[in-house]
Amino acid sequence: MSTPLRVGAVIITMGNRPDDLRALIDSVAKQEGDPIEVVVVGQGTPVTGVPDWVRTVDLPENLGIPGGRNVGIEAFGPGGTDVDVLLFLDDDGLLAHTDTAELVRQAFTADPRLGIISFRIADPETGTTQRRHVPRLRSADPMRSSRVTTFLGGANAVRTKVFAEVGGLPDEFFYAHEETDLAWRALDADWMIDYRSDMVLLHPTTAPSRHASYHFNVARNRVWLARRNLPAPLVPVYLGVWLLLTVARRPSPSALKAWVGGFRAGWTTPCGPRRPMRWRTVWRLTRLGRPPVV
Repeated sequence: MSTPLRVGAVIITMGNRPDDLRALIDSVAKQEGDPIEVVVVGQGTPVTGVPDWVRTVDLPENLGIPGGRNVGIEAFGPGGTDVDVLLFLDDDGLLAHTDTAELVRQAFTADPRLGIISFRIADPETGTTQRRHVPRLRSADPMRSSRVTTFLGGANAVRTKVFAEVGGLPDEFFYAHEETDLAWRALDADWMIDYRSDMVLLHPTTAPSRHASYHFNVARNRVWLARRNLPAPLVPVYLGVWLLLTVARRPSPSALKAWVGGFRAGWTTPCGPRRPMRWRTVWRLTRLGRPPVV
């Protein structure tokens, strides 16, 4: 029999949800199969109140979501290679079932080209999954598992070979679209991504705009995402579509002002290395139901 895949977990925290963090860690500890090593990264705050078996990293400042998660990855060796799979879990989430890690191991073992799994996020009170938490255009049925083109940042599992091959999350994004940046690079390297409705993270229903910099970062990072990853002819098409969609949603004057500022910053500030995806990857994204123009 083959050796079970080694699984670790990365959790980032700002120290403002200690009870939720402890409950999440407890849900990880209850997972069936081999124990999961957990690393908690404190974003500008010391990590306290966690069990002795949990490793902690205290950062002197908040590096943002991708920066903090990258630190967590490296805590498992270069590119996370001390383990085979890393779970990334929001600190106010909770694994709903005790067999999630085993399902993850089975999925990655059965499909050698599966690189990333996106979990279903459900509200703990209602069981509802928000449409934005289903990472595909046809999101009406959150109970349908499928191949997808991106994943949810705080409820996922990544094969660490993906990081070794395509690198980690883009630190400079700080928040918003960092998952899609990694997803596109992984797909361009011929890895696949699955959305699995049976792997559930309980998480309170929230609005993404709760982050103060949401509208600015969404616009700036959308431009960076295109500049970094898309073939040149698709960059204006992709950004033009998103400009029209944003206006059609009729944001408030303050939100639109922040969005325009972010859109401008996306063009005038460094976005990191440009590695345009192959046209065959564009076709793959299209066949999976989300061409990289929307």
